[in-house]
Amino acid sequence: MSYEDQIKKWDDLQIGDSASFTKTMTETDVIMWVGLTGDMNPIHIDKEYSKDTRFGDVLVPGLMVAGLISTVVTQATFGNVYANQSIKFVKPVYIGDTVTATATIVEKIEKKHMVKLETRCVNQKDELVIIGEGMEYILE
Repeated sequence: MSYEDQIKKWDDLQIGDSASFTKTMTETDVIMWVGLTGDMNPIHIDKEYSKDTRFGDVLVPGLMVAGLISTVVTQATFGNVYANQSIKFVKPVYIGDTVTATATIVEKIEKKHMVKLETRCVNQKDELVIIGEGMEYILE
């Protein structure tokens, strides 16, 4: 499979370019995440335990939700390399929530051949659940 015509090069990328991706979080997604990562925190898998916490229910793992950010960074800068990501978890995400992740190029750093991206996730109520900043190495 050839990706040659999809690779984003330095001159293709502009401040304000963005990408978004929306996903409804399911119990199956969480079970698969727990199986893949071994994250057995009861707040993610045990309804009885979770109901007595300040959240009142099982939470979708924050890093699982943040994984959607990787998707949109890839879409915005396809074919390049993630350098770093800061993340602040603002609100919890529950099973059944629909999350939209967005990455927007906010700066081009010529000297390092990198772009800085604002990354954010909102739920179906348009409430901010994750905010952060990513950096991407642009290879060509």
